[in-house]
Amino acid sequence: MPAVTATSAVTSDDLRRYVELLGHADADGAVDLVTELLARGVDPVTVLLDLVAPAQESVGERWASGRWSIGQEHAATSISDQVVAAVADRCRRTPTRGEIVVACVDGEWHALPARLFAEVIRLHGWSVRFLGASVPAAHLVTYLQRHDLRAVALSCSVADRLPRARRVIEAVAMTGVPLLAGGRGFGPEARWALRLGADAAAVGAREAVDILASWPAAWRPHGDPPPPVDDEHELVARRRSALVEAAGSALDTGFPGLRRSLTGPARSTLDESLGQLVDFLVAALLVDDVDLFTDFVAWTARILGTRDVPPASVDAVLGTYAAALYDFPRAQAQLAAGRRIL
Repeated sequence: MPAVTATSAVTSDDLRRYVELLGHADADGAVDLVTELLARGVDPVTVLLDLVAPAQESVGERWASGRWSIGQEHAATSISDQVVAAVADRCRRTPTRGEIVVACVDGEWHALPARLFAEVIRLHGWSVRFLGASVPAAHLVTYLQRHDLRAVALSCSVADRLPRARRVIEAVAMTGVPLLAGGRGFGPEARWALRLGADAAAVGAREAVDILASWPAAWRPHGDPPPPVDDEHELVARRRSALVEAAGSALDTGFPGLRRSLTGPARSTLDESLGQLVDFLVAALLVDDVDLFTDFVAWTARILGTRDVPPASVDAVLGTYAAALYDFPRAQAQLAAGRRIL
């Protein structure tokens, strides 16, 4: 048997093996692999950011393409959560810096990226309090008022949570504790986080570590964020239930038997997409960025296409929303853009 070549980096073969173990729901094997990498001299931060994080992206891609079921995706995420815990257990370090609280936006249930980040900054010497998934603004503020913390790190993985992220950011600003935002939900270059009033935004964990290290001990707020363009996002959000109901009726009329012909998971994905399209429209109106909405429309059409749902049905849904929102000019423009990319 050939000898294992010592290296301090995660190799493509390591990543392939890890994803295969996730696919077989082999938690013990995944932990053993990570233990092997640490013994090989790979830095624990490198294990987290160059193995666990990209593997999770691969997991999401496999679900999106229909190769993995939602059950497989959940199992894989659970195993990676165990792996992060294993790294934390094997690489304990005494804190040398201040305390930071890490939390997910209210309604954000993708906690693994935030937990992974919490472990990364702990390995860089910070004392970390991880509050987990879906932390309401009021609960986070109460926690901040009871503890002396250097900063808040707020995670958002899905952009439809941006309206709630805005409420959290505004509430934290009232406490005077600086807030660092990160996660894919805040958009390219995390630009939507700054638009919503975050004190700093990071594209990835390594950038976030640098930002935290450079913050002065005596922080001063940079000022209030710009107000929303108008209140269209709020008015559209109030119509969500009626819009989803109308879209369902339009599908049953325009595509008779489509929903009945789908399997359970595919039918669930289609039904959920009706509400998600509204949620992403609301978020795009809030930050005034049409790309947010059109990117999600394209993604939705792709996901549904792998589940035998025709793109024309997505167009019919957007057309229904456009008809119902005829008196909302910015929503009309975004819906038209979404229909064009189909």
